[in-house]
Amino acid sequence: MMRCSVSAVMGLRERKKLAAWRTIRSTALRLIDERGFDAVSVEDIAAEAGVSRTTFFSYFASKEAVVFDLDPDEVRQWQALLENCRTDTPVWEALTDIALGLARLLADRLPLQKRLLDQSPGLCRTARGACDGFEPELREWLGRRCPDADDVRTALVLNTAMAAFTTAAEAWNPNQPYEEFLELVSDCLRWAGAGLAHPTG
Repeated sequence: MMRCSVSAVMGLRERKKLAAWRTIRSTALRLIDERGFDAVSVEDIAAEAGVSRTTFFSYFASKEAVVFDLDPDEVRQWQALLENCRTDTPVWEALTDIALGLARLLADRLPLQKRLLDQSPGLCRTARGACDGFEPELREWLGRRCPDADDVRTALVLNTAMAAFTTAAEAWNPNQPYEEFLELVSDCLRWAGAGLAHPTG
């Protein structure tokens, strides 16, 4: 079935709001990349984007949210990853496909996020919260794929996969080609999954 883009199903008002959201975010990411997270204020972002401080906070809960919130179209793509994942492969292989798909989805911002985390360790809590945002849908997906698995086993598989992804992100140098990060994700999941190849067995 053909999927419509987000803009195709939005009204004019919604499209304008999304365009404003994207303008604020792109402005913020550019300024933060140029100056560093701590050197850029919400007022700086709002002024550069041509909006008020109040308007900024109508779209983003905080300056951290500009860096870590997903674009609505990215949310759609993430959901499509789960919906369209192959059902004829072992669960761990399917999880690996999903993790690599997520990494590709975040390719435009993950290098900046990693550099900012290295510069501003205080952002780690926000980063963990953003990562945890993927957990409920992954848990639901696992529940559908492994209906006979108990809660403990499902949690073990999910937490192991998320830990492998996080380990790859921590080990990766964001100044290196993004392909190296994808290889790290694949390697970490392969190593972690060696003992979890058949989690429902």
